[in-house]
Amino acid sequence: MDKNYRTIFDYGEDEIIINKSRFIGYSMPINSEEEALEFIERIKTKHRDATHNVYAYVVGMDSNTQRFSDDGEPSGTAGIPVLEVIKKEDLRNVVVVVTRYFGGIKLGAGGLIRAYTKGAKIALEAGQIVDMVLHQKVKIRIDYTAYGKIENFLLNGGYFVDETIFDDKVNIFVYIDNKEVERFQNLITDMTNGNNEFEILAEEYVPIKDGKRLIK
Repeated sequence: MDKNYRTIFDYGEDEIIINKSRFIGYSMPINSEEEALEFIERIKTKHRDATHNVYAYVVGMDSNTQRFSDDGEPSGTAGIPVLEVIKKEDLRNVVVVVTRYFGGIKLGAGGLIRAYTKGAKIALEAGQIVDMVLHQKVKIRIDYTAYGKIENFLLNGGYFVDETIFDDKVNIFVYIDNKEVERFQNLITDMTNGNNEFEILAEEYVPIKDGKRLIK
């Protein structure tokens, strides 16, 4: 079973004006329903004077918890469109709130659906959609004489080096995609003629966007 999943990287916020109504989209990665509800409450408190604070969230690797609220908008025109954007992007563990300040022009059901869909999209884009890919954090311990060759190999291969510590040898900490660990270890062994220490430290999710690792 593939344990990788899609979510957003960080807090996101953006806004758009549609027919004089102001829509502010907020998004946040979360790990539980409690965190989702806390975030919703925070936005509601911030925008007590708003006409509506519509929300939707998905929690769990199997999207087993899905909730939404129209917050007074006509049924089916607000919360469900926001939830549908999350589901269409196949996101997990994310909450979106779209705040509306009514501008005096009614949008109609179709207009509301489009507006809340757009509000959710800009919120998620602001939070940056990422792939959370399971990696092994490994430690490679090598002689200084092999460092140049290994450093070039890691750089050219696009590997995610966390840090390098120099003592009597060179200690390189690097994240390797779960599926690549064995092949990677064999390559290091070949390049160092077996003169290395290779240690798997931990399994961690790494946020990847457009092939690059994002760091907070």
